[in-house]
Amino acid sequence: MRARFKRVRNPEAVPLSSVGELSFELFRGEILEEVGNGRRIASLFGLPDERRGDVVLVVVLADDADGRLLVGRCRLAEDDYPSLTPLCPEAHLFEREMAEQLGIRPKGHPWLKPVRFHRSWRKGRDAWGRADTEPIVPGVTNFFRVEGEEVHEVAVGPVHAGVIEPGHFRFQCHGEEVFHLEISLGYQHRGIEAALVGGPGKRTIPWMETLAGDTTIGHTAAYCQALESLAGARPSPRAEALRGVALELERLANHTGDLGALAGDVGYLPTMSFCGRIRGDFLNMTAFLCGNRFGRGLVRPGGTGFDLDAEGVNQLRNRLQTARDDVRGAVELLFATSTVVARFEGAGIVTEKDAREIGLVGPAARASGVDRDVRRDHPAGIYRDVAWQLATAETGDVQGRAMVRWTEIQQSIAFILERLATLPAGPVRAAVGALAPGSLAVSMTEGWRGEICHVGITGPDGRFARYKVTDPSFHNWFGLALALREGQISDFPLCNKSFNLSYCGHDL
Repeated sequence: MRARFKRVRNPEAVPLSSVGELSFELFRGEILEEVGNGRRIASLFGLPDERRGDVVLVVVLADDADGRLLVGRCRLAEDDYPSLTPLCPEAHLFEREMAEQLGIRPKGHPWLKPVRFHRSWRKGRDAWGRADTEPIVPGVTNFFRVEGEEVHEVAVGPVHAGVIEPGHFRFQCHGEEVFHLEISLGYQHRGIEAALVGGPGKRTIPWMETLAGDTTIGHTAAYCQALESLAGARPSPRAEALRGVALELERLANHTGDLGALAGDVGYLPTMSFCGRIRGDFLNMTAFLCGNRFGRGLVRPGGTGFDLDAEGVNQLRNRLQTARDDVRGAVELLFATSTVVARFEGAGIVTEKDAREIGLVGPAARASGVDRDVRRDHPAGIYRDVAWQLATAETGDVQGRAMVRWTEIQQSIAFILERLATLPAGPVRAAVGALAPGSLAVSMTEGWRGEICHVGITGPDGRFARYKVTDPSFHNWFGLALALREGQISDFPLCNKSFNLSYCGHDL
């Protein structure tokens, strides 16, 4: 009988022993077959076994049509293995990450180079043969080069103008046309995944809230769901509703800010100015909930750290209705301006085929016609009670990504108003006990950038033996590189902002 992966739902916890340990050949074949049948890689990572001195690989595949997650694992007998990437491009960055973290080498990988520029977690095991004492400098690597008459290279960053995180962009151009863009990150690497082993502890929640500072609610909600599942706890309906309100407020603030920034990139100052102020209004609504504009302190294991009384519900509703009218005026002005639309249309196209092959998520994927969204496909919490309608486009360009954001703004406002009108009574915090030992939980949320996937694995002591975080930016940075191919280098700022990806969320 052909081996099967364990099927679970978001954010279900299961005994690790229920996830059968396959040979690598069966593991690899199963991944390729499932991806060929329409599933996709939500997470792929390694778990070092210090006792045996080898590595266990774990994969999470998303079956969006069935609303299930497929979990599989295998034990590597050697430190190298046949790469998945040539037959499954969406595995390429996961395999590079595992090579760097664990010193295991995917043979045949077409683009094997460091991701975050750090030493292997396994002393003496480096995929590039570097000594443990050899200095490692972020950004120092062999970049792809195009040779030819009048072909030139443009290097941007890692230090940029203005207040922005560091990242390096290397363009291969002929005149204004971009042949290839290579993106090298790792400057924000903080070693968070390694630090999470042995948790949860006092520092765990602050780390989750700052994995990507503009996605505090998305990541903290994913973590709390995983923790609650491993502990056999469930928040109250009121707490789940408040978490949903906070998650959509986070989406509203960031989508509104992005539309304003896109307006600024094409020199359209009215919408840029309006959206900058309205973004602040949405952030202030989150601060009204918990005292912090980014939502820190709001989502906690077992529920929420804050509640809303009847007067607070009325105030939040009134603020939201005012902001709804303001953002409508600002964005409709943007899309009614023909020169803006002409600049957006046709810029930075990512085809649906490419989006699916590299595993794009979030608004970037939906703008290319890929209809995937955790809120509909793998709902948890309050989203189990909502029939979510996806906002999609077919063009895959800047205009498509902007329109998806605008549609989602309208959806999020309607969602929050409905939750405030039907907010259940009851407590907002439930007790969360010890975590089940020897267990695995997969927890997903739809952050404003896209799918967030957390995988927690506990050891015999009920502490984290491995905690894997996949931010949507991890999936999507290569999408930005594809968006620039055969485009104009002058389109880069506009395309970059239309994705608006996180450096620190990628680097962790």
